[in-house]
Amino acid sequence: MPEIRHTPEAPTRTQAMAPGESIAAHRHDDHQIVYAGSGVLAVTTDAGTWFAPGTRAIWVPAGCVHAHRAHGHLALHLLGLPADTNPLGLDAPTVLAVSPLLRELILACTRGPHDDTPERLRLRAVLLDQLRASPQQAVQLPAPTDPRLAAVCDLLRRDPADPRGLAALAATAGAGERTLSRLFRRELGMTFPQWRTQLRLYHALRMLADNVPVTTVAHRCGWSSTSAFIDVFRRAFGYTPGAHNRRSRQDEPTGAKGVGEPL
Repeated sequence: MPEIRHTPEAPTRTQAMAPGESIAAHRHDDHQIVYAGSGVLAVTTDAGTWFAPGTRAIWVPAGCVHAHRAHGHLALHLLGLPADTNPLGLDAPTVLAVSPLLRELILACTRGPHDDTPERLRLRAVLLDQLRASPQQAVQLPAPTDPRLAAVCDLLRRDPADPRGLAALAATAGAGERTLSRLFRRELGMTFPQWRTQLRLYHALRMLADNVPVTTVAHRCGWSSTSAFIDVFRRAFGYTPGAHNRRSRQDEPTGAKGVGEPL
């Protein structure tokens, strides 16, 4: 096992990451809010992967070992909070909805200089108030532990457009359909169709971050039509895939820390 880097204080800053750039597993003694102003961010722990476009932020609790990966050109905004400051009482990574006001507060608080002037303290207080009102979002791919379930999930990760139903997939793993259905609910906390939709949305966000056309994304991720993909995407994120690409270009990385610096 590689050594896990320990940085006691979670940094507060803005950092640029190149497409495909990753930050190895590490942990902080502080909580951290991670927000991608452009591109798509994936945060991975032993429990699974959380992913966030520009209308979402990821809460990483103190002590949680996690790694980052950028999809598209990432403008990464990092905001550290003391371990005793937990406005939502969260003890596991969680995706949070980011309102326009919360977005601007995150951007303001992660720009330098990072000092404790009265203005900054007021901004931080308003940000914490907005966090308390921020809805939690189920934008996660939990990690399976049962080998039969893991085999099925790996098949779909390699090809999210695989059209086979649960019965056919279960047969490839040497399990029954009912057994796999129970495992999805027990281990991953969602049904097979729900998990597959989350997987397809994750792959779709990654492709959109690489400027793949919407019609191509719909086909490669397994939707029956472009309109069906647009409908699912809109219900999940609140806007269309085309609007997502326009949003992701609104906050290009400027004046940020260099790629790959410690988080």
